[in-house]
Amino acid sequence: MLSRRVGVQHLQAVEDAVQSALVAALEAWPDTGTPDNPSAWLFRAAHNHVVGELRGRARRKRLDRVHHETLELAQSDAVATAGEDALDDMVRMLFVCCDASIPLESQLAIALKTLCGFDVRAIAAHLFVSEANVYKRLERARLRLRKVSLDRNHWSAPRLASVQAVLYLLFTEGYLCADGEGPLRRELCDEAKRLCLVLAEHPVGATTETFALAALMHLHCARMPARQDGAGGLLLLEEQDRSLWDQREIQLGLSWLARSAEGTVFSRYHAEAGIAAEHCLAPAFDQTRWERVVACYALLERLAPSALHTLNRAVALAEWRGPTEGLAVVEGLAPPSWLAGSYQWYAVLADLHLRCGHAELGQRYRKAALDAAPTLAVKHALQRRLDRY
Repeated sequence: MLSRRVGVQHLQAVEDAVQSALVAALEAWPDTGTPDNPSAWLFRAAHNHVVGELRGRARRKRLDRVHHETLELAQSDAVATAGEDALDDMVRMLFVCCDASIPLESQLAIALKTLCGFDVRAIAAHLFVSEANVYKRLERARLRLRKVSLDRNHWSAPRLASVQAVLYLLFTEGYLCADGEGPLRRELCDEAKRLCLVLAEHPVGATTETFALAALMHLHCARMPARQDGAGGLLLLEEQDRSLWDQREIQLGLSWLARSAEGTVFSRYHAEAGIAAEHCLAPAFDQTRWERVVACYALLERLAPSALHTLNRAVALAEWRGPTEGLAVVEGLAPPSWLAGSYQWYAVLADLHLRCGHAELGQRYRKAALDAAPTLAVKHALQRRLDRY
């Protein structure tokens, strides 16, 4: 909301002001008590900080106008409630961060960092780049944003694909965290889902791709209650108690999936939602319709070519027709550099080789997978899977 009022070219100052307001709240509220309207308190504190910062940068005339506009906003019901309008502002800023003048890779980095709260390590993990590369992308995006005006309508169709990608990555981070805080962060999944639903209700965002993305999120959320054991460890799909799956979420996901099928467009989100639906509808792991899962992964490879999708197809094919056929898919695969040293690559090779009886080679890949595991939760889940053979 501050960026919309003072200009996105001052985004760095706004970020600093918001952090300052949060620190001030942490220091003041334990003594004074939580105010009746915490959102308005935080907004006013951030507003005062950013206006003070800009006073040394801009002419007095402009600052007086900024002060007047932001003060009015702070006193309005929209800011006071910080409800649906806040979500609308969040999605609007996603569209701003996806400005066409900013390279796609920098769009994702600035949106995930500024609006979704990702740290640099998590961004690097999900974009398969180095942390140094992320810093460069962020700086590039901030430089471009200084020239972006918020006067025009930023709800524009050309930016929709990037906004969808940001929400997808936000959900992905919550579904399997890249840091060591814990294997799951449900609040990130819920935030991504809420923003996706806001997007789906807007004329620009109400596309079959958005509907499919909403379906994917609901179907994955349905399984989250069963994805951890009593100690907080990560459970594999075949280990989960399916009676704990949220049937309401499954029905919502299937409803969105049906809605996404009304058009003529078939996107990667359709394919991934189709895979998630097959898992949710299977009464047991060994009763999964693996032939349909394999078909969806094949479609996904054509729509969004990636060696990671090929790995997943190989695993599904191994469940359907046996490990030998699964191994045949990856044996001729030359992985890109970002995947070659990852735990996903080593884990699939270890799994398939061990299941085929190639003990020495399988154990070599097993060790490499465990060494490359990004978190203890992932490492322990891999150990249980690979130690079966």
